[in-house]
Amino acid sequence: MLVTQDWLLDHLGDPQIRIFDCTVEMQPQPVGKSILISGYDDWAQVHIPGARYLSMPDDLSAPSATIPYGLPPAAQIEAVLRRHGVNAGDTIVLYGAGYAGPVMRSWWVLTAMGAQDVRILDGGLEGWRDAGLPLTDISAAPLPGNFIARPRPALVADADVVAAAINDPDTVLLNALAPEQFTGAGGAHYGRPGRIPHSVSVPFRDLLLPGTSWFRSPDELRAIFAAADVLEQPRIISYCGGGIAASGTTFALHLIGRDDAALYDGSLTDWTADPDRPMILGPA
Repeated sequence: MLVTQDWLLDHLGDPQIRIFDCTVEMQPQPVGKSILISGYDDWAQVHIPGARYLSMPDDLSAPSATIPYGLPPAAQIEAVLRRHGVNAGDTIVLYGAGYAGPVMRSWWVLTAMGAQDVRILDGGLEGWRDAGLPLTDISAAPLPGNFIARPRPALVADADVVAAAINDPDTVLLNALAPEQFTGAGGAHYGRPGRIPHSVSVPFRDLLLPGTSWFRSPDELRAIFAAADVLEQPRIISYCGGGIAASGTTFALHLIGRDDAALYDGSLTDWTADPDRPMILGPA
């Protein structure tokens, strides 16, 4: 699931490896959803050889929904991947520059839609560039692919599922936002500050080496989740403000073997839209 630079370098040109630049600039707002800016123009100037551009907000989000950047219909994902030449059985490798959240979200959308082998380049574009590895501005349109979407509903949670999980001892709700957002003490919020009752805090940013797109080692990831009493729970549902940061915690859980971990699509943007849904403030 997490590929090294050496692995990807060795597989450039492999017809069964499909590489995608998923760079998106996120501009958090004081309240509500972040503004997302496409990285297409940057991809057009320079990218890893063979990489196509895949936009999380434009290609991998529902075109009209109550949930901003929500999970799109299967037919949309199928059409997008076929247009980019993805076939059944291909390995999909994603990378990006800057904040890694949109790359993680892209991984989750594709995985939830049944793509069987979706991986992420550890270190992202910055790490590839820093290592002096090849880059290009050349891009050729591929032949249409035959990818078939097969949704995995067990990886997706909605508000009703989360509401039922609040008092379910077999389910843990994992908040992927920063600690100050978890307590409601500061940072952006998504309609109402704070967290869903009975949540635990595992910030996505803590799963990466500080200031980078490099993941911590699997042992470090397990230790972080174990310290929050997450791994022993039969069911794990991650959430954040809009389902982007929580895609990163979900990826990390799958990476260490919890490939049943789910994501609350819409997260707090969806949850806080109903004033009757509870939120709490203060330390855990």
